[in-house]
Amino acid sequence: MQEEDNNVLEQSELQQGNLNPNDPSPHPSAFTVSCFEWVDSLVMALVAVVILFTFLFRVVTVDGTSMLPNLFSGDRIVVSSYFYQPKQGDVVVLKRTIGLTKPIVKRVIALPGQTVDIDYISGNVIVDGKEIDESSYIESGITHEPMTSESLLQFPQTVPAGHIFVLGDNREVSEDSRFEAVGMVDERYILGKAEMILFPVPRFGRIGS
Repeated sequence: MQEEDNNVLEQSELQQGNLNPNDPSPHPSAFTVSCFEWVDSLVMALVAVVILFTFLFRVVTVDGTSMLPNLFSGDRIVVSSYFYQPKQGDVVVLKRTIGLTKPIVKRVIALPGQTVDIDYISGNVIVDGKEIDESSYIESGITHEPMTSESLLQFPQTVPAGHIFVLGDNREVSEDSRFEAVGMVDERYILGKAEMILFPVPRFGRIGS
């Protein structure tokens, strides 16, 4: 009688543990299953991030001081590149230009067909006969002539089709569309729009237009 009771008890314990006494293979514990699910989710998340930053976004490091006081050398910025169309005031990353061989970060001032004039005496940038307000990203909104011995364009200039006119925010040192060696930038050289500062952490935030 006691032996029968023990057999019943063993069968009950096997059923509660969802174990098959005839199945020699070990069954994973709930913890093991949970770990596999967590790793699977992590791998899928990493794949999604790689795809996102390969096709939609990129991280670019700012090199130089031409975008002070808004972007510092060493800032890591997120750039959106998916079907981007340039707009006046956007900060963009250029893969290269005719006169420069490395990526540069500049601000879009004028679009194809627009006429640009720069009055270095008053410090105003004029697009299609209208002074543009740059006080939100340049101190006092004044544009100084760059300190250089290189040849500069004579203004006014009309931006040709498929090109943009760009300037750095730090106008005194920025090598940009004012220089004959750079000039109007082919839109095919645009890597994308600079959306936000990712690093350093204290400077984390969106990049204004």
